[in-house]
Amino acid sequence: DNIWTNSGEIAGNGIDDDGNGFADDVHGYNFAGNSGDPADDNGHGTHVAGTIAAVGGNGVGVTGVSWSASIMALKFLAADGSGYTSDAVRAIHYAALQRLQYGVNVRVINMSWGGGGFSESLQAAIRAAGEAGILCVAAAGNNAKDNDTASQYPSNYDAANLIAVAATDRSDHLATFSNYGTTTVDLAAPGVSILSTYPNNRYVSLSGTSMATPHVAGVAALAWSVAPEATVAEIRSAILDGVDRLSGLSGKVATGGRLNAYNTLRLLEARAVHPPKIASLAASPAS
Repeated sequence: DNIWTNSGEIAGNGIDDDGNGFADDVHGYNFAGNSGDPADDNGHGTHVAGTIAAVGGNGVGVTGVSWSASIMALKFLAADGSGYTSDAVRAIHYAALQRLQYGVNVRVINMSWGGGGFSESLQAAIRAAGEAGILCVAAAGNNAKDNDTASQYPSNYDAANLIAVAATDRSDHLATFSNYGTTTVDLAAPGVSILSTYPNNRYVSLSGTSMATPHVAGVAALAWSVAPEATVAEIRSAILDGVDRLSGLSGKVATGGRLNAYNTLRLLEARAVHPPKIASLAASPAS
């Protein structure tokens, strides 16, 4: 129910009704198949989306961190999880285009994927998204490696609007599989046995930095919902400064801490980014 709908497009007529260069992009776009149907044929994307914005308060399944956020589905990976960096670049540019030229309030791009070497065009696309007012949140990777010495992309790109995320378990320890990095990974978030939405009306538990990343993206969306005039830098700083600092994460991630949604909102209030009306919201969608 929280999937974004493009009001300027008519579904199924094969025409680019809104003139944005993409026909039938009613809920996003499939850059892997060059079609207006971005439906998930793998499961990973549905799980990630549910952590960000599964409908809350309906007594069904799970609740997203930002349960009234809208999800724009941008698909560039095939059913087997493979894809091209060039299509990832196109997807990011699409999101920025929607914000800049069509007034869609895109504020966060969740990037729960990784692989491949350094790409100048992908780094440029991420930076361009930042100039458009969009925060990018990327998974640190699942190889138990130090990203300071073995770069993982896209999380290792040098961009002021990027947050790199490691995974923690239920005991607030770094997950055994999670990549880390004192200079290249910003913070950690829950990423072990995360229950979320799955295709065909299912709910499953998955683990990975892919599961940690949408927690951070969801907090960013939640933060913008209560501080809509905040800049990318302000939201990013509130997320990183608001972590719970934990001994097990010291020397593993730059902040030495795990995501805390409530602290993020409190910091935005304290910095007068938004009028102080957030106390009742802060406690409800995420913990």
